[in-house]
Amino acid sequence: MPTPAYIIEEEKLRRNLRLIADVALKADVEIILAFKAFALWKTFPIFRKYINSTTASSLSEARLAVEEFGAKAHTFSPAYTDDEIDEIVSCSSHLTFNSLSQYERLHERVEGRASIGLRVNPEYSEIETLIYNPCAPGTRFGVTSDKLPETLPPGIEGFHCHCHCESGADVLQRTLVHIEEHFSRWFPQLKWLNLGGGHLMTRKDYDIDLLIRLIQGLHERYPWLKIILEPGSAFAWQTGPLVSHVVDIVEDKGIRTAILDVSFTCHMPDCLEMPYFPDVRGARHLDDYDKYGEVENTGDGVKGQVPVYRLGGCSCLSGDFMGYWIFDHELAIGEEIIFEDMIHYTTVKTCMFNGISHPDIAMLHSDGHLEVLRHFSCEDYRDRMD
Repeated sequence: MPTPAYIIEEEKLRRNLRLIADVALKADVEIILAFKAFALWKTFPIFRKYINSTTASSLSEARLAVEEFGAKAHTFSPAYTDDEIDEIVSCSSHLTFNSLSQYERLHERVEGRASIGLRVNPEYSEIETLIYNPCAPGTRFGVTSDKLPETLPPGIEGFHCHCHCESGADVLQRTLVHIEEHFSRWFPQLKWLNLGGGHLMTRKDYDIDLLIRLIQGLHERYPWLKIILEPGSAFAWQTGPLVSHVVDIVEDKGIRTAILDVSFTCHMPDCLEMPYFPDVRGARHLDDYDKYGEVENTGDGVKGQVPVYRLGGCSCLSGDFMGYWIFDHELAIGEEIIFEDMIHYTTVKTCMFNGISHPDIAMLHSDGHLEVLRHFSCEDYRDRMD
């Protein structure tokens, strides 16, 4: 690639979709795509062969569901506004309120047009990173069981809870104990239960059989409830990299930084927010590094003089850099640096801070043809400022 680019690999995407469709069939569960993790609409014709619906959290996402995916969305927002609620409802098959006060103020504008749900908080989550934990103390998400009346307000047909982040089926097993303990007494009043996202069923070590058994168990205990899952990462997990290039190499105080034509803050924000270290093809991340050429114990006998670089972004933000990586050769200007697994979340969270353009979006088709789906220009930045 002559320019930086996100490259979606069609065969890997279809592999994930086939697995998800198989789980949906075996477990009798509806699995829908969460736009907050993946919204590249030019791939939707592929998705439509495997799934039937999506989940939205804003008017723009709800419109994307109808106008590009071709089906109304399951919609949840922390707060609907008066000027958007009617259009959101017109694009939604299901609409979940985050609070009883939002329900009381707006439910009459939804009744008869979409199935109404209420987000609930089981007060349990195993997510350790606070900014991703929707059940942390003081959360702004959902209603706890102590705030619900014994008879639900009229029109509420479902509960929606979200407690996971790239989690395994064992986490769902433990979470279900808390969900049922807190909320099962209201299940006879409901038609559906949405268990949210974070079910990383396409990860290699995910226990698919356990997930299917857990959903089947819910069907046995509550046969009238339709069960819904809305993972985001699972659909695009390991489906393609972000390809970048070395633009310059600078050194200060013994630290060599390879400056790239991409930015962590603009193009890989989760790496700074979470934070986590991405996998770099042909390189290995170092936990302990003193100065260039002095590598302490790396666990596999590597020590001494090795090519070590910090990777730096192309924005003016001082903190737009990450970690240290060992390469098996000295880097050269123009060389490709490939960040693995950069399609989910990353592509929807990019920004044009500093006027830095987005990388191209490309698809590597199953026949080996590389198609550029979108190339960005200065006009895209200018349009955002309009």
